[in-house]
Amino acid sequence: QVQLVESGGGLVQAGGSLRLSCLAIGRTFSSYAMGWFRQAPGKEREFVAGIPWGGNTYYADSVKGRFTISRDKTESAVYLQMNSLNPEDTAVYYCAADRIPRRAGVRSAANEYDTWGQGTQVTVSS
Repeated sequence: QVQLVESGGGLVQAGGSLRLSCLAIGRTFSSYAMGWFRQAPGKEREFVAGIPWGGNTYYADSVKGRFTISRDKTESAVYLQMNSLNPEDTAVYYCAADRIPRRAGVRSAANEYDTWGQGTQVTVSS
């Protein structure tokens, strides 16, 4: 069974850091762009960061300069380093795999991704 498994969420004070991990199980996604999304209560799921199978990374303006996405293709893992967290970053964070392999760039629309993890909760206290 193909799945993505996120980990690393938790409770952190404002200004703190967390590192989220996303591990692919059952297959490799090394030829796919990968994205991190988040969804806060009462809000729509939003794009946070993306990394293509080759090329530059992309970030939402709200996290640019604070978050860093990276991947380890040998381990089929994607990471999201989150620094300078603030309460507005509180959400469930999901990783996802692009539905089409080897596409240039990164898509920010959730419907461009067809494999999703179960999510990991990030809570930032003020």
